[in-house]
Amino acid sequence: VQLQASGGGLVQAGGSLRLSCAASGATFSEHSIGWFRQAPGKDREFVGAVSWSGTMKFYGDSVKGRFTISRDNSRKTVYLQMNSLKPEDTAVYYCAATRAIRTAESNRYNYWGQGTLVTVSS
Repeated sequence: VQLQASGGGLVQAGGSLRLSCAASGATFSEHSIGWFRQAPGKDREFVGAVSWSGTMKFYGDSVKGRFTISRDNSRKTVYLQMNSLKPEDTAVYYCAATRAIRTAESNRYNYWGQGTLVTVSS
């Protein structure tokens, strides 16, 4: 599975942004997709993930209630809708794929996209 994240940019605090993760490869629908982020000088952080079917979703505590993940297997694309953005959401956002049904552990994700930068100004 090859992944490419896009949609990052500069947004004001309180605003919204939608990231996309486009995939190629025949086994996309067999993989759960996760979103992670990494801010300068900080460890990589789990944002959220969606199961292969799209029915199971879970999120990191820092984004619960503000971010929503969805997927369209017919388009081989996963979306991360980010609302009520805060300056602390500023980071490079990555999408990744795993065959695990539900995991927030980055080392269980085998395929990674190149990342897209989100900057939230105060």
